[in-house]
Amino acid sequence: MAVTGLGERLAGHPEAAARALAGAVLEIPAEGLRAVITEVEAYGGPPESPWPDPGAHTWPGPTDRNRVMFGPAGRLYVYRSYGLHRCANVTCGPEGVGGGVLLRSVRLLAGREAALRRRGLDADAPPARLRRATLGPGNVAAALGIDLADYGTDLLHPDSRIRLRPAGAPVELIAGPRVGLRRASARPWRLRVAGERVSGYRAHPLADGLE
Repeated sequence: MAVTGLGERLAGHPEAAARALAGAVLEIPAEGLRAVITEVEAYGGPPESPWPDPGAHTWPGPTDRNRVMFGPAGRLYVYRSYGLHRCANVTCGPEGVGGGVLLRSVRLLAGREAALRRRGLDADAPPARLRRATLGPGNVAAALGIDLADYGTDLLHPDSRIRLRPAGAPVELIAGPRVGLRRASARPWRLRVAGERVSGYRAHPLADGLE
């Protein structure tokens, strides 16, 4: 059961899906947790796809790790980066065509205490640490409690543990190159909501500078 409008937008081009997700809200009702998505990064598919992307996990084609990215749009793709940090993505594109959108930063709307506790923080922590608590993909998943067990969750289903709601109003977006990629590094598929705090930009030392 898809959320009207949002499911259709996620089922299209990865950049269009990223634009639909920026400003949308993630909810974990059992915890009273809500967070607005403030920064995202789009990724395409393998060489034969409509949007080939050598910087994406989908580039080799379907594997046990990335298979959900080739499934229906609106699913959660969770992976561990460098064996350390969990990263959360929302799948996009038509079923059978790989694509996803990485959640890079969020701003907490409700459930702040529980989210900060997962990050080892409380309200008395230094302001700079509190500001960074949900900036960056690893921090997003850690603060929201998104784990590998959530892989494949249908974010558009009303009974899912983690749910996705469309943005309440249009937001102004700023586009720029993706973070830390060696291949297709200049593709302007990193989108951030204007006026929001987001993660910092860093280029890969061997970045090809190509779109």
